[in-house]
Amino acid sequence: MSDYALLALARALHVLGVVIWIGGVAMVTLVILPAIRQRFQPAEQAPMFEMIEHRFARIAQATTLLTGISGFFLVERLGLWGRFADPHYWWMHAMVGIWAIFSLILFVLEPLWLHRWFSRRASQSPAATFRLVQRLHGVLLAISLLTILGAVAGSHGL
Repeated sequence: MSDYALLALARALHVLGVVIWIGGVAMVTLVILPAIRQRFQPAEQAPMFEMIEHRFARIAQATTLLTGISGFFLVERLGLWGRFADPHYWWMHAMVGIWAIFSLILFVLEPLWLHRWFSRRASQSPAATFRLVQRLHGVLLAISLLTILGAVAGSHGL
């Protein structure tokens, strides 16, 4: 495979990973969480969310991993490390930051602590816990979308 084709494939996989991963976060934040809150009683909301979220967790892990590997490959292969020293490329830092936050949540916090904490808190205060989950998803989605907007604009010269 030519170098050009390899770079094109890496870019395509990177974008595909971001679309599925952040698109899933958008679906959860803007559609699923509000629907659960509207349709179910507070005590039923957390279990319903966990059932749905569990189905997306593996997809989110795979696409986050794909995005990280392809992003690292592109930075290394294109020699873009110097961009991290230039404030004009703030979106490069933001991409790595968002990826790091989600990777920490998906691969470390969720399996080791977050799932148990969420279940315990939801059993004690279901409505407040679900509101917190909605708020945190909203913040993560907003930061992710700002990062995507900055990355696309920045990589095209804005």
